[in-house]
Amino acid sequence: MRPSTRYEPMFARLSAAREGAFVPFLMLGDPGPEHFLEVVRALVEAGADALELGIPFSDPVADGPVIQAAAVRALARGMTPSRCWELASHCRATWPELPIGLLVYANLVLHEAPERFYTSAHGAGVDSVLIADLPIAESADACRTAEEHGIAPVLIAPPNATEETLVRVAERGGGYTYVVAREGVTGEGAAPARDATALIARLRRLGAPPSLVGFGIRGPQAVRRTMAMGAAGAIVGSAIIERMARAGEGSPAMVTGMARYAEQLKAATRSPRSNGARTRHRE
Repeated sequence: MRPSTRYEPMFARLSAAREGAFVPFLMLGDPGPEHFLEVVRALVEAGADALELGIPFSDPVADGPVIQAAAVRALARGMTPSRCWELASHCRATWPELPIGLLVYANLVLHEAPERFYTSAHGAGVDSVLIADLPIAESADACRTAEEHGIAPVLIAPPNATEETLVRVAERGGGYTYVVAREGVTGEGAAPARDATALIARLRRLGAPPSLVGFGIRGPQAVRRTMAMGAAGAIVGSAIIERMARAGEGSPAMVTGMARYAEQLKAATRSPRSNGARTRHRE
């Protein structure tokens, strides 16, 4: 049985409001622990419906240069897994109802023991964990361990997935399904290269968790296209991190710029029939 998480009420609320989920991705500790929390606050107050957070890793094979640079910056500022858990715990304490997911790599989970990793994640208030480089065929043990610790195991549905792969994603996944709309790494291209409408419909028929589309979501227009595909929302990472890096660490422009951009991205998830209603998370 899939663990109950904060995703279910989020998706129900957004569906009733005819909105999709706007989910920003940030690297924990970038551009420094204090400024990271300032950026998170700006994004949440501007309408972010959930957070996807990365633990800095030296070899992020699924990430393009923008997110790789964010990991390098965070590591240079002394971020470690234990400090990441502290930041995640701070986010949980500040926004008790906000879904918080992690995107990590297998070495971070397996370095000591999966049980220890998921215990730490649960203790930090994390709702889901996506292991980016874990093949679906080898995901059963990790999914089971995650669920034993009350963590939803998010799985990736690639654009070239076979029916067998999608069945496994539907059976084992929790929280949401990460739909990759094109091949390659994060941050490349201006928009999804493939129409994921059929893939999202197949996942829905199989009973998979709601689909959030990531990779190549570079702005409001791309978010609107994603929503038109039938997705439950969009994950935006490189475009946010790139703007944050250009603004400069700690500058007022960084925080205000993130807030304005997040408002645009969130607005793009709304159906014209939602009357522009805004739902913001309160502390």
